[in-house]
Amino acid sequence: MNEKEIKESGSVTTAGIHCLTIIGQIEGHYILPSQNKTTKYEHVIPALVAIEKSDQIKGLLVILNTVGGDVEAGLAIAEMINSMKKPSVSLVLGGGHSIGVPLAVSAKYSFIAPSATMTLHPVRMNGLIVGVPQTYSYFDKMQERISRFITENSNISPERLRELMTSTGELMSDVGTMLGGEEAVKEGLINEVGGLQQALSKLEELSK
Repeated sequence: MNEKEIKESGSVTTAGIHCLTIIGQIEGHYILPSQNKTTKYEHVIPALVAIEKSDQIKGLLVILNTVGGDVEAGLAIAEMINSMKKPSVSLVLGGGHSIGVPLAVSAKYSFIAPSATMTLHPVRMNGLIVGVPQTYSYFDKMQERISRFITENSNISPERLRELMTSTGELMSDVGTMLGGEEAVKEGLINEVGGLQQALSKLEELSK
């Protein structure tokens, strides 16, 4: 196990399984403050290419504990994971919020810890004024891309997803819904409640 690899990239390969961690905020086009825990888009993308091409790696385990972040960067990472030929399993620990939802469902099979939560809400821009029609069009199209990706890679219906995303009674001063581990499975977002043992067992099963 390469300690330097873990420290620098938050990922490691052991016994043919590559563990990729997506934590904190997903950093994309803009550099976040140094005190923020981040997952950097430019680190993850080449790592996924290397994983897909490696003869030594049999499968990918994606560990998620994220509050969300850059929408385009997060969706791009999710699309890359989803398009990989290598078997992949995701495990949501702590939280898989916002753009973390597409990342969680991007794997071939998904798990969530009983104590973990996931937040579904529409695409938004915090702290900035949306001032031109083109910006509204961009948000509409991005929302459509995210919703389509989630429904195509999970068992939730488009109608139910829209209902959860636009709920006004769940989150204080915000629109959306927070789901616990068992609720996320019941709604069809995640395949199964479980932890590391279950995720590794499933990945070994898919890698055969």
